[in-house]
Amino acid sequence: MSSFSPASVLAFAGPESARSVTVKAAPTAAAVGRLRIGIVCNPKSHLNHGAEYEAGVPGVDSVLLAAPGTRAALADTLAEFAERKIDLLVIDGGDGTVRDVLTCAAHLWKGKWPDIAVIPSGKTNALAIDLGIPSGWTLADALAAVTRGRRVERRPVEIARDDGSRPLRGFLFGAGAFVKATELAQHTHRAGAFNGVAVGLALGWALIQTMFGGATSSWRVGTPLGLKLPGGSVDPRPRYLLLASALRQLPLGLKPFGQPRDGMKLLVVDAPPKRLMLTVPALLAGSEADWMRRAGYHHIDTASFEVSLDDGFILDGEHFAGGKLAVRQGPVLSFIAP
Repeated sequence: MSSFSPASVLAFAGPESARSVTVKAAPTAAAVGRLRIGIVCNPKSHLNHGAEYEAGVPGVDSVLLAAPGTRAALADTLAEFAERKIDLLVIDGGDGTVRDVLTCAAHLWKGKWPDIAVIPSGKTNALAIDLGIPSGWTLADALAAVTRGRRVERRPVEIARDDGSRPLRGFLFGAGAFVKATELAQHTHRAGAFNGVAVGLALGWALIQTMFGGATSSWRVGTPLGLKLPGGSVDPRPRYLLLASALRQLPLGLKPFGQPRDGMKLLVVDAPPKRLMLTVPALLAGSEADWMRRAGYHHIDTASFEVSLDDGFILDGEHFAGGKLAVRQGPVLSFIAP
């Protein structure tokens, strides 16, 4: 996780499937040079590229560069970008950086957002993997992709509370065992494992804890979740796991939501989880067989749901307090793709 913290100073420099991919008339190099570009560079990201931008971006006339160290500074940065009517928003960071940018900017571009280019420099870069962005992707690569006119549309998950606070926006929401597994992933980051390696290690350790823990193990008894789907009533049963995302591809090729498709997808696993040795390989390979549903593994497509939980939840790697939450699809965003 590499979200914004009070560690750095704000600085400016210089004035899915075929259905989700659109190809516009490709801009010429001269047209790209006239784009107004705003770059948010997380100073705490694992592979930060900020120093590379300080001399300017060759071939581009108007660039705003910011390295905000707090979420408040990030909000000010994005307000400046919106006022200057940028054409391209570049996010240099990991999944946590993307989450913070989309959350802080939610009220700024209520109509059409600028195109977004992600430079994957965080410890986890699930969104970049889903977009087909390779490791080592640079701003120069993104600008070259602009000239090819390829865009991929994705909708973030939006989490709203009933207290009127600003909704969160991210791409992978999880509760139950996912909270514990994410904490394990943070330990693997400190040990030097990132991206798919960290996911694999955390997943393996979580399965060991679940399979070999006793009947009263916190991994097996589940988390009380009040889950309510549209048109239904609240189901208060304890759940082992709840995941929600609109991503199509996840790290390591894992397919817990079933076969890749558009829209928000849920995976809900009842507690205690049954037949793990048999279900886990099938689940991660994308199976949605009826026998899995009967065993308590539920795949659900929905544009929204409500959930009440006390133990908190994870959104793109960061732990947030629980409560009564309304979870829905966010706006359609257009990302530059290779």
